[in-house]
Amino acid sequence: MRLIRFGAEGQEKPGIMGSDNRRLDLSAQFRDWDREFFESGGIARIGLLLQSQSERSFPEVPSSERWGAPIARPGKVICIGLNYSDHAKESGMPIPAEPVVFMKAANTVVGPFDPILIPRQSKKTDWEVELGVVIGKTSRYLANAQDAMEVVGGYCVSHDVSEREFQLERGGQWTKGKSCDNFNPLGPWLMTRDEIPNPQSLRMGLRVNGEVRQTGETSTMVFGVAEIVRYLSQFMTLEAGDLISTGTPPGVGLGMKPPTYLKAGDIVELEIEHLGSQKQTCVQA
Repeated sequence: MRLIRFGAEGQEKPGIMGSDNRRLDLSAQFRDWDREFFESGGIARIGLLLQSQSERSFPEVPSSERWGAPIARPGKVICIGLNYSDHAKESGMPIPAEPVVFMKAANTVVGPFDPILIPRQSKKTDWEVELGVVIGKTSRYLANAQDAMEVVGGYCVSHDVSEREFQLERGGQWTKGKSCDNFNPLGPWLMTRDEIPNPQSLRMGLRVNGEVRQTGETSTMVFGVAEIVRYLSQFMTLEAGDLISTGTPPGVGLGMKPPTYLKAGDIVELEIEHLGSQKQTCVQA
């Protein structure tokens, strides 16, 4: 299943992508794709609903309706840094022996076609296509990879927009360079776990103004999805609806020679195999 949300910002409703790629409104049956939904076995309940009713019985979402993030605001956004060896190299940093973990503010999560807001003081706003993992069951101290995969709810495209001066040159942790408004476009849909049997074989890419900047495949992650989820659960409770961004392949602006960054008017397009595509226009905050 492909879970979507639609409507004005802050007023999004839940839906799914139909088999014919129409957006279908399920707001009469479900409140939202939030922590309660995932924790209560909501994905299974959608499956039962679709077995008992034809897709034609659900209202179609008008094409004019905005695409929201495919999940409600998560309790937390956890990010893994330097998780592709080539990206670590282009950043001038060693390949990590353990996952590099940092947090991103939950209010950065916006729709896949919402604008990227260039912060007022920014000179180094950068792009990063990433595989997003949504937790489907609250968990802690997972014992192994199999247990870890069983708590995954689904996968989506996550754009981990970053301001490199704020992140690397302004002191403190990476958080301030990761948490500016609109710095995490998400979606267009959440593909449920059963539809992606191997998350380590997905092609991904990103373009700026039509020029290819990033290409990669999740098979080259330093730490795969199962190990990331298992590892994080040793340090914190992973709550249903939480989002994990799993790192980016090489090709970010920071690694270009000379470094190149986003400016107002730039158009960023990104996609991951089976998970859809995003498109954002950069505007000045």
